[in-house]
Amino acid sequence: MSDTAKTVALHGGLLALLFALGFLLPAYHHGNLARIMVLASYAIGYNILFGYTGLLSLGHALFFAAGMYGMGLAVQYLGLSPGPALTAGLVAGAIVAGAVGLLALRTAGVAFMIVTLMFAQAGYLTVLYFGAFTRGDEGFVLQQAQRVLWGIDLSDPVHRYFAAFALFATCLAAVLWMVHRPFGKVLIAIRENEDRARMLGYDVFAYKLAAVILSGTISAAAGAAYGLLFGYVGATFASVQYSIFPLLWVLLGGAGTVLGPFIGTLFMFYLIDLSSGITTAYMLIAGVVLVLLTLFAPQGLAGELRKRIWRGLP
Repeated sequence: MSDTAKTVALHGGLLALLFALGFLLPAYHHGNLARIMVLASYAIGYNILFGYTGLLSLGHALFFAAGMYGMGLAVQYLGLSPGPALTAGLVAGAIVAGAVGLLALRTAGVAFMIVTLMFAQAGYLTVLYFGAFTRGDEGFVLQQAQRVLWGIDLSDPVHRYFAAFALFATCLAAVLWMVHRPFGKVLIAIRENEDRARMLGYDVFAYKLAAVILSGTISAAAGAAYGLLFGYVGATFASVQYSIFPLLWVLLGGAGTVLGPFIGTLFMFYLIDLSSGITTAYMLIAGVVLVLLTLFAPQGLAGELRKRIWRGLP
């Protein structure tokens, strides 16, 4: 079987399985998997910048929150329906990502990481400062009537699941397409040897900026979808932990792999869920498992699959 056929079978098989599970899972896991697919879409956005371009960002919560608040405030205060509100969230994320990229990409390495973190903290403090509108840490709830898209009630668990599936499938297919196109290959070249990519005539800054904007827009789409599907918008999603989470998910699943973000998000979500049912010190269990994975699977779960079984895994 050719690599192309294997790729289609693997990724198409995952999407087919997720679609089928929408009809088979009990209510608890049904809701969990919907949440995981939205968060995995966020991790997919992060992976474009970190896994494929080699830029370590600690500020992606800014983009996730930009999408969430762009959508949420448009619904809450402008009275927009979910369709235009989702568009507002995407536009907000793209604009913020473009502005951050233009400034942060003037730095490199550790400085880039610190600058993105500072931008995210500024965004978080802005949300708190304008608490009269954003409701700060308390946040605000989107009512059921505000979550009806094209006649579909997204507060209904079945509709919510398949909306999350549609988002995840779109993000997965887009990134799979990207990595097989010249644009994706140039990003990988920049990750591997930026100086050589520049010497070959590529405008490295332009490609990096495009990667930041694409990554931020996908992250914003996940943030907007999360707020709409689960009916809550709050400052927690702009905090540092939501910049750390996608980094952990991508590292666990395998940076620079298409399936890595989903695998990492699924693994981390259920690791915390199951360990919290055993002890209140569940983060200790999670921490030990993460250390073991770092020691024995440093390339992440999908990365180990690529290393040991299928070297052509995208």
